Amino acid sequence: MSRIELLPNVFTAANMLLGVAALANIFEQNYNLSIILILVAAFIDRFDGRLARHFNTTSAFGKELDSLADLVSFGVAPGALLYVMTAEKWGVAALVCFGLFTLCGGLRLARYNLSGNPTYFLGVPITLAGSLLAVIIYFRPAPAVLLAAGVLLALAMVSTIRIPKI
Repeated sequence: MSRIELLPNVFTAANMLLGVAALANIFEQNYNLSIILILVAAFIDRFDGRLARHFNTTSAFGKELDSLADLVSFGVAPGALLYVMTAEKWGVAALVCFGLFTLCGGLRLARYNLSGNPTYFLGVPITLAGSLLAVIIYFRPAPAVLLAAGVLLALAMVSTIRIPKI
């Protein structure tokens, strides 16, 4: 395997490591840095698939690794951030919302992997949902607003909305 063939997976690994770093910063209560790391992961995520297609190095391994990285960076990390920002006031509801957001993200990714890659996304992509949730959290609205945003974005990921690929 040449270095060029590894390049898309290096981007995917960077995406995943940024998600892990976002989680670590949540534990350390560095919420703004966590948000930045999620958004940087989203930027990097734009390139792994493009590089794989450009260099004709797409693989089932790369597709699965990308989904795992996306679940960490755009499902678990934003969901955990939502949880810590709302748990003090909403407790169990915050935990349920964290679980729902992560679960819907995983379901969205599994459905996408089985879709055959049509010309549209079915449901809001997890990268977009996780990034939007991170941006919403940045503005620190009331905890109830955060929970509502988390639920709406979770449901949007598993919806049947067709979003054209650009």
